[in-house]
Amino acid sequence: MQHAHDFAPRPETPAEVQTAYLAHLRRRGRGNPAYTQAARSFLKRWPTVADWAEEPLEKRLAANCSTRPFITFLMVSGRLAPGYDYLVYRKLSSIWLELAVSPLNADLQRFVSAAKELGFTDRVASAIASQIIARLLIQTQRPLTDLYEDDLADLLHACTLREEHTGRGAKHYRSTLHSARQILFHLGILDSEAPPATTAHSLEDRMAEVPTALRPAFVGYLNRKYATCAPKTVSSIATRLAHFGRFLAVTDPDLTSLAHLDRRRHIEPYLASLPTTLNSVTGAPITVADRIRRVHAVGHFLAEITEWGWDDAPARKLIFRSDLPRPQRFLPRYLPVDADRKLAAALADSPYRLAADALLLARACGLRIGELLDLELDCIHEIPGQGSWLKVPLGKLDSERMVPIDDEVLTLVDRITATRTHGRPLRHPRTGAPADFLFTHHGKRLSQNALRAELNRAAATAGLDHITPHQLRHTYATALINAGVSLQALMALLGHVSTQMSLRYAHLFDSTVRTEYERALDLAKSQIGPLAADRPQLPITDITGSDWKQAPAIKSRLAGGYCLRAPAQGTCPYANICEHCPSFHTDATHLGVLAAQRVDAQQLAEDAQSRGWVDEARRHQQLVARLDILIAEAGTETA
Repeated sequence: MQHAHDFAPRPETPAEVQTAYLAHLRRRGRGNPAYTQAARSFLKRWPTVADWAEEPLEKRLAANCSTRPFITFLMVSGRLAPGYDYLVYRKLSSIWLELAVSPLNADLQRFVSAAKELGFTDRVASAIASQIIARLLIQTQRPLTDLYEDDLADLLHACTLREEHTGRGAKHYRSTLHSARQILFHLGILDSEAPPATTAHSLEDRMAEVPTALRPAFVGYLNRKYATCAPKTVSSIATRLAHFGRFLAVTDPDLTSLAHLDRRRHIEPYLASLPTTLNSVTGAPITVADRIRRVHAVGHFLAEITEWGWDDAPARKLIFRSDLPRPQRFLPRYLPVDADRKLAAALADSPYRLAADALLLARACGLRIGELLDLELDCIHEIPGQGSWLKVPLGKLDSERMVPIDDEVLTLVDRITATRTHGRPLRHPRTGAPADFLFTHHGKRLSQNALRAELNRAAATAGLDHITPHQLRHTYATALINAGVSLQALMALLGHVSTQMSLRYAHLFDSTVRTEYERALDLAKSQIGPLAADRPQLPITDITGSDWKQAPAIKSRLAGGYCLRAPAQGTCPYANICEHCPSFHTDATHLGVLAAQRVDAQQLAEDAQSRGWVDEARRHQQLVARLDILIAEAGTETA
């Protein structure tokens, strides 16, 4: 189907094409005798302009500077499809200006508008339109609504051929093609969304270093696991089995069947090699947990193909429970209160709002990163008499759950809804059904890499070490434990299916252990008696004969006295908590006390600032600001 426009009738004589070109030059305020002569020479040689496209690429690219404007006119007016090879080789630097007065402009503007609705900037949207869509419209000579997947594939193929012939990269074409496909999907022109920018390697490719005779068993086993395991799980197993296969290729390259595996000749040397195996990313020795996973993967592989009765399976069990390294049982790595507040502040000030708000939501509800990104627009449920709840989708343990949320989280979700970009529903990775996900940007789901990058940026801004998304979940759970949440409630909130998973957090702060420790310590002190006078002791702040506000310690004024803490102890999380509580009320009878407290707080802020205690100074300054409000309110009541 050809574009219909007012200056490209069909059929045309060379003279009519020449006349149309001269009219185009006049409209553009361009042209000189060289342009006119070049067009006349072109039409004399190729009276049917489409015949020019049949010439070898080298000849088409050899057109001089006076002829190229005429070729551009033929392309944008729908008279010439020059071939994708020509379109990707020639740099069309001024094409956007020519397209603005061409029949293609309406389609291009529609595409740009759709791209901007998906969150692309004006510059990026225009770049995608000029680099990809303009070339497709020129070559196909069809309107935007009649573009197909094959058209994009043809353009990508031309880019690949250019890369192979010249060595010039085609990364920018591939990137913009990916974005163009996603925008066309949301316009309803293409039926499927863009595939991942990076294509996963096949199982055959990943097992390429496994001995040839053993490879079919490795690949066959992994294909069988797709029936019962998630694709990500199969991929993880493939990584570990590939390592085992590479070990066999080095130690026994003549091995022809897994049935010939020997415990002493193959398995025990493999187990012995694991402590010195290096992580392919970090270059450091693999962790004990990784060693355990690799032993498990190989053990299950060999045991299962034996149970299944495969001909090339070992005759007996080769890996035993005693072969597993002793696991290291770490406590959950939660963020301390101060670090948690600093990170939240850095995320609140982030310019990357969608990713930052996603992390704040994960922290507020204890979500796994996969659960977070799988949230849908209808995830908020209002239950009469029980408030608002967040419906967490199927996650790691294939179970849904409901998490109670407050007004602050509701406001956060509203902000996310306003920030996200709208578009067609996307395919759900689990069900394949269309779904409106909460976190969408540029017509795609927000990626884990985007979240991790934003978390790294926020942690650096807050002056913290590297933080993982799962630490936000640990922090949520730890805060609940500290607040006295029961083990059963914690299991429900975190989506745990066994008590052992939640007991990890209960071990953090066991009140029984604390009580027993303090009882025993008091008993020991009573038996030991007073310390000898010459016994070395830790230095204690001496405030005798001096103002307590001048002491080299972290200090706070209290209602009935004052508090002194060693700098190593850090700021008390309960300091001046009452004054900042919304339930705290005062009146004119307390104005004298409040005024005296403000004077002290101001002096303490100046003292902390002079000692370089920035956080402590800020705390006192915040108290001063709060006291000003309370004093003003009490004074208003008097008036």
